[in-house]
Amino acid sequence: MPALQGARERARAEVTSAIKEEARRRLAEEGAAKLSLRAVARELGMVSSALYRYFPSRDDLLTALIIDAYNSLGEAAERARTTAPAGHPVARWLAVCRAIRAWARAHPHEYALIYGSPVPGYQAPQDTTAPASRTALALLAVLQEAGEEGLLAEPPASAPAVAQDVERLLERLDIELSVSATAAFAAAWAQLFGLVSFELFGQYDGVIEARDEFFDQAAAGLARAIGLRVHDAPAA
Repeated sequence: MPALQGARERARAEVTSAIKEEARRRLAEEGAAKLSLRAVARELGMVSSALYRYFPSRDDLLTALIIDAYNSLGEAAERARTTAPAGHPVARWLAVCRAIRAWARAHPHEYALIYGSPVPGYQAPQDTTAPASRTALALLAVLQEAGEEGLLAEPPASAPAVAQDVERLLERLDIELSVSATAAFAAAWAQLFGLVSFELFGQYDGVIEARDEFFDQAAAGLARAIGLRVHDAPAA
């Protein structure tokens, strides 16, 4: 019986993987708003009722794709942080930023799914929160390590209303950072993904051609704004 159960689980995992792969292909062709379970089933040679046993609704399938995308990006960010040299927080920051950009360039449609326009009628469930946090936590870990090493300067104080928001955020996070450093990070986080989105969605076309150099320059500027010591980064 255990062997039969294991075979069933493997078969289910294979079908689930095939469904998600076809859904990603359709995302690339038509976008998330037009994703249809019936169309996915048709391409896989399945009847719709069979596919519904794996994903009861379009939103369930979208949620699975979103979680996979967040986890894949998070893994790339975490790997970059741990492989960059210790004692050089700016190098680690740049390594994670570059990994985020590289992942986005390699997975543009999945990036658009999680950081592009909202899908009409879709509301992300709580299940997406932890995967969505992984990339931010990888960058926050760089700041925390820099603080422990004495390589994080204190940014200017935040406005009182902003400080209140950040204090509530810090209560939910298991990190040791000041309010001003966390507020500066939040601004840098938004700008980082703005840089990536502008490149992926064609906003630099005819404006910025030296994309690698521009990104590194901007990411280093974000590190400086947060308080990381830029001169600690090794030469590229």
